[in-house]
Amino acid sequence: MIDFIVNPTAGGKDGAKIKKALPKIEKRLVERGVEYVIHMTKQPSQATSLTQSLIKNGATDIVVVGGDGTLHETINGFSNFEKVNMGIIPCGTGNDFASALNLPEDPVEALDLILDGTAKYTDFMQMPTVRGLNIVGMGMDVDILKKYSALKRKTKFKYTWCLLTTIFTYKCIRFKGETNGETKDYHSFIACIANGHRYGGGIPICPCANPTDNKLDFVAVGEIKGFRLVASLIKLLKGKVLTFKETSHTLTEEVKITPNGDYYVNVDGELYHNIPFEVKIVSNQLKVYRP
Repeated sequence: MIDFIVNPTAGGKDGAKIKKALPKIEKRLVERGVEYVIHMTKQPSQATSLTQSLIKNGATDIVVVGGDGTLHETINGFSNFEKVNMGIIPCGTGNDFASALNLPEDPVEALDLILDGTAKYTDFMQMPTVRGLNIVGMGMDVDILKKYSALKRKTKFKYTWCLLTTIFTYKCIRFKGETNGETKDYHSFIACIANGHRYGGGIPICPCANPTDNKLDFVAVGEIKGFRLVASLIKLLKGKVLTFKETSHTLTEEVKITPNGDYYVNVDGELYHNIPFEVKIVSNQLKVYRP
């Protein structure tokens, strides 16, 4: 038995991706004689409580049909890791974590990978009050998300537009960052802890990050002024952020950040206000169907 958690509004444009993908998914399940149940979410955060309930009632395979937001909700409802596997059929706007796992974009191909494959250990990020799968960060990306979240229709192009309207006005944040037993002061555009390699629907914030290497990538981009902003933005979009002289990149298993003043944290595209900003890598617990 496979339980599918489906976000009917994922992917923008009133859930167009879901409406197109779900009949194909169900057709393949029927063709292959697989027992399944579809669980549609109806409100924000419902995937978390739904996951908790399914696992409590004996679910063994939970497949997320949606985007990074639905994945985020689902991992925060997970328990009994050794007995429950996660599958992902990417149908969101960005599908950034699915990209990090090299999952097929075609929903039927993604389903076949689940039906024919083996669930493998995949890293996730544990904070004191919330879990993350892809990216945890603060700084400019928070301002971008605030603008993006206010939009009625969400697309990759509109996220990029929010980025463009933010980068030239954003004031850097000050914080202390502790990694590998060393504490430093930072004045940065972005402080990012990466398990996956991209966010915002394809922005490669840390191209070398790998959600199977038992490590976190801590990236902090210092202040960039004047005309260099334009060139730096182009390099960022091309995946060259780690080549900036202002960029600090550290491999670690744990990061603690102490911001200077009030702050928001971006966890997989969801904003949290003043939560404890401590992130640990968790390996050899969560099992995900992937190549």
